[in-house]
Parts: sequence; C-alpha cells; structure tokens
Amino acid sequence: MPSFTTAFRALLALATLALAFSGSVQAQVSRDTQEINSYVLTDAGVAKFAKASEALGKIRDRMPSDCEDSDDSDAKNIDEMVAKMNAVPGARAAIESAGMTTREYFVFTMSLFQTGMASWALSQPGGKLPPGISMANVNFYRENEAAMSRMAESSKGDDCDDDDREDDTDE
Repeated sequence: MPSFTTAFRALLALATLALAFSGSVQAQVSRDTQEINSYVLTDAGVAKFAKASEALGKIRDRMPSDCEDSDDSDAKNIDEMVAKMNAVPGARAAIESAGMTTREYFVFTMSLFQTGMASWALSQPGGKLPPGISMANVNFYRENEAAMSRMAESSKGDDCDDDDREDDTDE
C-alpha cells in the first residue's frame, strides 16, 4: 500500500530549513510564514492532503530520498520547494489529482506541523500560544488529534532504519 512517508518527512525537513534562513531571504520567509500562519486547517484540506500524499506515494521511487543528502535541502522558500517538487516527474499531477496545488500541499504540511507543535506547547505547564499561530487551527488539530496522530505515525516509516547499522561501520 502506498504511503506518504518519504514525501511527508522530506516536506517537514524542507519546511524547517526554509523557515530557519535569515538575511536576504528573510523577506520571502516572512511572506511564507504569514501564508503558513493564515492557512486554515479544515476537514476538506485534510482529505485532499491525504489523497495527494497517497498519490505521491505511488511515485516515491522518482522522488529524492530523505535518507540521503539531496539538493532539496537548499530550498530557501516555498516557491523553491514547489519548483523542486514540480520538477519530479508526476509529482505535480499526483498532488493536483487530489484537488490541491503543489504550493497548497507545502503550506498545508507546514501549517499542520506548526499547529501540532503549538498544540503540544500549549499542553505544557505555563504554555502559551506562539505569536501568529491560529487558535482555531489548534482547536481543529485537537479535535482531530487521532487522525493527526495516524498521519504522523504513517510518516515514521522504516525506510531509513538500516542507517543506524551503517553508522557503526563508518571509518
């Protein structure tokens, strides 16, 4: 059964990198951050995301592996991530078959990740909602936490488990 393990983990890694840059890229990152912060999580969005991820799973062999170093890590903003994904044969069509654009797929992914982190932060003693994060999205996430946990769990494939054994043989 196709899963979106590789795509989802790669997208999360790219999201983290894209939002961490500073300097000349900061203005674009700020626009990206605003777009992510303003994205509204919905049941329809989750359904589209799941369908797009399943479709991407079918072309996983054409996508760069997140277990290896790849050129994907040099994406500085959502536009660059979209361009890289769209360059993978069949990726754009897979995402669009679910009723999403590639950009929305990335924005959804980052919004979901950010919302999950905010939900966790709020559950900690003295936790506060981070600036710019939507409480409505946090509430949606919490109301759908079982589905969100299943999505996160399915992203923890065993694709890279052999890496630990390989590390022992280095040098």
